[in-house]
Amino acid sequence: MNDVDDILNSTPSVASMFRLQWDEVQQSWVLLYPEGVVKLNGSAGEIMRRLNGEKTVASLIADLETDFGATGLQADVLAFLDIAQQQSWVTW
Repeated sequence: MNDVDDILNSTPSVASMFRLQWDEVQQSWVLLYPEGVVKLNGSAGEIMRRLNGEKTVASLIADLETDFGATGLQADVLAFLDIAQQQSWVTW
């Protein structure tokens, strides 16, 4: 996906080969997969846990901005989703 409008209107989800779960010991969200685990930082975990295949990226950004009392998160969220796509963590 290259066009920003297409991305904002898309409904990504966590790729099926990964399982997102909260790790109590590490106090963070992690992505589990057959070969290992990816520990996500706080913002990455907040983004990934909201990817349900139904919510658009635009609504995800709006929710994050509301929940954290922030504005202007679009560029950061899109940058993370680009990385997540490169790592095959998300499906569109």
